[in-house]
Amino acid sequence: MRALWSAATGMLAQQLNVDTVANNLANINTTGFKASRLEFQDLIYQHLPSPGSVQGGQPPAALLQVGHGVQPVATQRLFSQGSLEPTDNPLDLAIQGRGFFQVELPGGTRAYTRDGSFKLDAEGNLVTSNGYRLVLEDGEEVPLEADALEVAADGTITAVVRDDDGEVTRTEIGRINLATFINPAGLQAMGQNLFLATPASGEPETARPGEGGVGYIQQGYLEASNVNVVQEMVALIVAQRAYEMNSKAIQASDEMMGLANNLRR
Repeated sequence: MRALWSAATGMLAQQLNVDTVANNLANINTTGFKASRLEFQDLIYQHLPSPGSVQGGQPPAALLQVGHGVQPVATQRLFSQGSLEPTDNPLDLAIQGRGFFQVELPGGTRAYTRDGSFKLDAEGNLVTSNGYRLVLEDGEEVPLEADALEVAADGTITAVVRDDDGEVTRTEIGRINLATFINPAGLQAMGQNLFLATPASGEPETARPGEGGVGYIQQGYLEASNVNVVQEMVALIVAQRAYEMNSKAIQASDEMMGLANNLRR
Protein backbone atom coordinates (compact mmCIF):
# COMPACT_ATOMS: atom_id res chain seq x y z
CA MET A 1 0.00 0.00 0.00
CA ARG A 2 2.00 2.96 -1.33
CA ALA A 3 -0.32 5.51 0.25
CA LEU A 4 0.86 4.57 3.75
CA TRP A 5 4.48 5.47 3.04
CA SER A 6 3.67 8.48 0.86
CA ALA A 7 1.44 9.99 3.55
CA ALA A 8 4.07 9.23 6.19
CA THR A 9 6.66 11.26 4.27
CA GLY A 10 4.09 14.07 4.08
CA MET A 11 3.62 14.06 7.86
CA LEU A 12 7.38 14.12 8.48
CA ALA A 13 7.82 16.98 6.00
CA GLN A 14 5.03 19.05 7.57
CA GLN A 15 6.47 18.44 11.02
CA LEU A 16 9.74 20.01 9.82
CA ASN A 17 7.72 22.80 8.20
CA VAL A 18 6.08 23.61 11.54
CA ASP A 19 9.53 23.56 13.18
CA THR A 20 10.73 26.16 10.68
CA VAL A 21 7.69 28.40 11.19
CA ALA A 22 8.04 28.10 14.97
CA ASN A 23 11.68 29.20 14.77
CA ASN A 24 10.67 32.23 12.70
CA LEU A 25 8.04 33.24 15.22
CA ALA A 26 10.41 32.65 18.14
CA ASN A 27 12.87 35.13 16.62
CA ILE A 28 10.40 37.88 15.84
CA ASN A 29 12.28 40.24 18.20
CA THR A 30 15.80 39.09 17.29
CA THR A 31 17.88 41.93 15.86
CA GLY A 32 18.75 41.41 12.20
CA PHE A 33 17.05 38.00 12.04
CA LYS A 34 16.16 36.68 8.59
CA ALA A 35 13.17 34.38 8.21
CA SER A 36 13.50 30.91 6.68
CA ARG A 37 11.25 28.99 4.32
CA LEU A 38 11.25 25.22 3.86
CA GLU A 39 11.36 23.91 0.28
CA PHE A 40 10.04 20.52 -0.83
CA GLN A 41 10.52 18.11 -3.74
CA ASP A 42 8.53 15.10 -4.81
CA LEU A 43 10.19 11.68 -4.46
CA ILE A 44 10.82 9.07 -7.15
CA TYR A 45 7.99 7.76 -9.31
CA GLN A 46 7.14 4.17 -10.09
CA HIS A 47 6.24 3.46 -13.72
CA LEU A 48 3.43 0.92 -13.89
CA PRO A 49 2.82 -1.24 -16.96
CA SER A 50 -0.26 -0.35 -18.96
CA PRO A 51 -1.15 -3.32 -21.19
CA GLY A 52 -2.99 -2.44 -24.36
CA SER A 53 -1.92 1.20 -24.29
CA VAL A 54 0.30 0.82 -27.35
CA GLN A 55 -1.87 0.87 -30.45
CA GLY A 56 -0.65 0.77 -34.02
CA GLY A 57 2.98 0.88 -32.89
CA GLN A 58 2.52 4.33 -31.33
CA PRO A 59 3.66 5.06 -27.76
CA PRO A 60 1.00 6.04 -25.21
CA ALA A 61 0.11 9.69 -24.90
CA ALA A 62 0.66 9.57 -21.13
CA LEU A 63 2.51 7.27 -18.77
CA LEU A 64 1.03 5.52 -15.76
CA GLN A 65 3.13 6.74 -12.82
CA VAL A 66 2.65 6.68 -9.05
CA GLY A 67 4.64 8.95 -6.75
CA HIS A 68 6.18 7.98 -3.43
CA GLY A 69 5.74 11.11 -1.38
CA VAL A 70 7.70 14.25 -0.58
CA GLN A 71 11.03 15.24 0.93
CA PRO A 72 12.34 18.54 2.38
CA VAL A 73 15.40 19.59 0.38
CA ALA A 74 16.44 23.05 1.55
CA THR A 75 15.81 25.84 4.01
CA GLN A 76 15.72 29.07 2.03
CA ARG A 77 16.71 32.07 4.11
CA LEU A 78 15.00 35.29 3.05
CA PHE A 79 17.35 38.27 3.18
CA SER A 80 14.82 41.02 2.65
CA GLN A 81 15.45 44.29 4.47
CA GLY A 82 14.02 44.56 7.97
CA SER A 83 12.67 47.83 9.29
CA LEU A 84 15.13 50.20 10.99
CA GLU A 85 14.21 51.11 14.55
CA PRO A 86 15.76 54.14 16.34
CA THR A 87 17.53 53.44 19.63
CA ASP A 88 19.42 56.70 20.33
CA ASN A 89 22.43 54.53 21.24
CA PRO A 90 25.51 55.69 19.27
CA LEU A 91 26.96 52.17 19.31
CA ASP A 92 23.89 50.70 17.57
CA LEU A 93 24.42 50.45 13.83
CA ALA A 94 22.07 49.31 11.06
CA ILE A 95 22.75 48.52 7.41
CA GLN A 96 20.45 49.99 4.79
CA GLY A 97 21.29 47.62 1.97
CA ARG A 98 22.50 44.06 1.44
CA GLY A 99 25.89 44.13 3.19
CA PHE A 100 27.07 42.35 6.35
CA PHE A 101 29.23 43.44 9.26
CA GLN A 102 32.43 41.42 9.60
CA VAL A 103 33.41 40.06 13.02
CA GLU A 104 36.41 38.00 14.07
CA LEU A 105 35.85 34.75 15.93
CA PRO A 106 38.39 33.09 18.25
CA GLY A 107 41.02 31.52 16.02
CA GLY A 108 40.82 34.24 13.38
CA THR A 109 37.81 32.95 11.44
CA ARG A 110 35.53 35.65 10.11
CA ALA A 111 31.78 35.57 10.59
CA TYR A 112 29.13 37.88 9.18
CA THR A 113 26.13 39.48 10.81
CA ARG A 114 23.34 41.99 10.31
CA ASP A 115 23.11 42.59 14.06
CA GLY A 116 24.70 45.96 14.72
CA SER A 117 24.21 46.16 18.49
CA PHE A 118 27.87 46.72 19.33
CA LYS A 119 29.57 47.52 22.62
CA LEU A 120 32.98 48.70 23.77
CA ASP A 121 35.21 46.18 25.54
CA ALA A 122 37.86 46.97 28.15
CA GLU A 123 40.47 47.53 25.43
CA GLY A 124 38.40 50.03 23.48
CA ASN A 125 37.35 47.68 20.67
CA LEU A 126 33.87 47.52 19.17
CA VAL A 127 32.52 44.03 19.88
CA THR A 128 29.28 42.08 19.58
CA SER A 129 27.20 41.05 22.58
CA ASN A 130 29.27 37.82 22.73
CA GLY A 131 32.58 39.70 22.66
CA TYR A 132 33.54 39.11 19.02
CA ARG A 133 35.53 42.03 17.62
CA LEU A 134 34.18 44.08 14.74
CA VAL A 135 36.69 44.09 11.87
CA LEU A 136 37.79 47.60 10.95
CA GLU A 137 40.06 48.83 8.17
CA ASP A 138 43.01 50.75 9.68
CA GLY A 139 41.27 50.33 12.99
CA GLU A 140 42.54 51.77 16.25
CA GLU A 141 41.33 51.45 19.80
CA VAL A 142 38.77 53.98 20.99
CA PRO A 143 40.56 56.52 23.23
CA LEU A 144 39.57 56.26 26.87
CA GLU A 145 39.01 60.01 27.00
CA ALA A 146 36.59 59.93 24.06
CA ASP A 147 33.23 61.51 24.88
CA ALA A 148 31.40 60.10 21.88
CA LEU A 149 31.75 58.08 18.69
CA GLU A 150 30.43 59.22 15.35
CA VAL A 151 29.85 56.69 12.56
CA ALA A 152 29.25 58.21 9.15
CA ALA A 153 27.10 56.64 6.45
CA ASP A 154 30.29 55.59 4.62
CA GLY A 155 31.52 53.66 7.68
CA THR A 156 34.08 56.20 8.92
CA ILE A 157 34.40 56.08 12.73
CA THR A 158 35.41 59.28 14.49
CA ALA A 159 36.22 59.69 18.17
CA VAL A 160 35.09 62.98 19.68
CA VAL A 161 37.19 64.34 22.57
CA ARG A 162 36.24 67.45 24.52
CA ASP A 163 38.90 69.00 26.72
CA ASP A 164 38.42 71.02 29.92
CA ASP A 165 38.16 74.24 27.95
CA GLY A 166 35.31 72.87 25.86
CA GLU A 167 37.40 72.53 22.72
CA VAL A 168 36.34 69.58 20.57
CA THR A 169 38.83 67.37 18.74
CA ARG A 170 37.72 64.74 16.21
CA THR A 171 40.05 61.85 15.36
CA GLU A 172 39.34 59.20 12.75
CA ILE A 173 40.05 55.78 14.27
CA GLY A 174 39.00 53.43 11.46
CA ARG A 175 36.39 52.52 8.90
CA ILE A 176 33.80 49.76 8.68
CA ASN A 177 33.82 47.83 5.40
CA LEU A 178 30.80 45.69 4.57
CA ALA A 179 30.83 42.25 2.97
CA THR A 180 28.46 40.94 0.32
CA PHE A 181 27.92 37.48 -1.19
CA ILE A 182 26.77 36.45 -4.63
CA ASN A 183 24.42 33.93 -2.97
CA PRO A 184 23.62 34.97 0.63
CA ALA A 185 21.06 32.16 0.86
CA GLY A 186 24.04 29.77 0.88
CA LEU A 187 25.44 31.19 4.14
CA GLN A 188 25.59 28.83 7.10
CA ALA A 189 23.78 30.07 10.20
CA MET A 190 25.79 29.34 13.34
CA GLY A 191 23.55 31.02 15.91
CA GLN A 192 24.33 34.19 17.88
CA ASN A 193 23.08 36.17 14.83
CA LEU A 194 26.20 35.07 12.89
CA PHE A 195 26.74 33.46 9.49
CA LEU A 196 29.71 31.64 7.99
CA ALA A 197 30.74 31.66 4.35
CA THR A 198 30.35 28.36 2.46
CA PRO A 199 31.12 27.15 -1.08
CA ALA A 200 27.42 27.70 -1.80
CA SER A 201 27.52 31.36 -0.74
CA GLY A 202 30.76 32.13 -2.54
CA GLU A 203 33.67 34.16 -1.22
CA PRO A 204 32.86 37.49 0.45
CA GLU A 205 33.47 40.70 -1.45
CA THR A 206 34.16 43.72 0.75
CA ALA A 207 33.55 47.35 -0.09
CA ARG A 208 33.20 50.70 1.59
CA PRO A 209 29.58 51.57 2.50
CA GLY A 210 28.04 53.45 -0.39
CA GLU A 211 30.14 51.58 -2.96
CA GLY A 212 29.55 48.32 -4.80
CA GLY A 213 25.91 48.10 -3.78
CA VAL A 214 26.69 47.10 -0.17
CA GLY A 215 24.45 49.79 1.30
CA TYR A 216 24.92 52.49 3.94
CA ILE A 217 25.32 52.51 7.71
CA GLN A 218 22.81 54.25 9.96
CA GLN A 219 24.06 55.17 13.44
CA GLY A 220 21.60 55.01 16.31
CA TYR A 221 19.39 52.41 14.60
CA LEU A 222 18.96 48.64 14.70
CA GLU A 223 17.49 46.43 12.00
CA ALA A 224 14.43 44.53 13.18
CA SER A 225 13.58 40.96 12.23
CA ASN A 226 12.01 40.60 8.79
CA VAL A 227 9.52 37.96 10.02
CA ASN A 228 5.99 38.69 8.79
CA VAL A 229 3.68 37.50 11.56
CA VAL A 230 0.58 37.24 9.36
CA GLN A 231 2.37 35.16 6.72
CA GLU A 232 3.86 32.88 9.38
CA MET A 233 0.47 32.30 11.02
CA VAL A 234 -1.07 31.41 7.65
CA ALA A 235 1.86 29.08 6.93
CA LEU A 236 1.35 27.47 10.34
CA ILE A 237 -2.34 26.82 9.63
CA VAL A 238 -1.57 25.37 6.19
CA ALA A 239 1.13 23.09 7.62
CA GLN A 240 -1.18 21.91 10.39
CA ARG A 241 -3.99 21.11 7.93
CA ALA A 242 -1.58 19.36 5.56
CA TYR A 243 -0.34 17.23 8.46
CA GLU A 244 -3.95 16.38 9.35
CA MET A 245 -4.83 15.44 5.75
CA ASN A 246 -1.82 13.14 5.50
CA SER A 247 -2.88 11.43 8.71
CA LYS A 248 -6.36 10.94 7.18
CA ALA A 249 -4.72 9.31 4.16
CA ILE A 250 -2.96 6.84 6.49
CA GLN A 251 -6.27 6.08 8.21
CA ALA A 252 -7.98 5.53 4.84
CA SER A 253 -5.20 3.16 3.75
CA ASP A 254 -5.51 1.24 7.00
CA GLU A 255 -9.26 0.91 6.55
CA MET A 256 -8.80 -0.34 2.97
CA MET A 257 -6.35 -3.01 4.16
CA GLY A 258 -8.81 -3.96 6.89
CA LEU A 259 -11.55 -4.45 4.30
CA ALA A 260 -9.24 -6.64 2.20
CA ASN A 261 -8.34 -8.76 5.24
CA ASN A 262 -12.03 -9.33 6.03
CA LEU A 263 -13.12 -10.48 2.58
CA ARG A 264 -13.25 -14.17 3.62
CA ARG A 265 -15.52 -13.62 6.60
